[in-house]
Amino acid sequence: MIIKAIDVKPLKNYELEVTFDNGEVRRFDVKPYLEFKAFKKIKDIEMFNTVRTDGLSIEWADGTDICPYELYNNSYRLEK
Repeated sequence: MIIKAIDVKPLKNYELEVTFDNGEVRRFDVKPYLEFKAFKKIKDIEMFNTVRTDGLSIEWADGTDICPYELYNNSYRLEK
């Protein structure tokens, strides 16, 4: 089963609140990724805030993306 990100909200401190199609809402910390070349542009907070879902996962306006498995497996569940 492929888990899909259906909603994403940028938060302070380079974190994301991601809602998945299984109903879970999880928090994902992007900070560890910011040192990788592919993620350098999203250090700019304006670019970071362009995050959106793409039908399966998330992406930013510059084309940077994170696969849904990475998002789900490296995030923690938020209690409702």
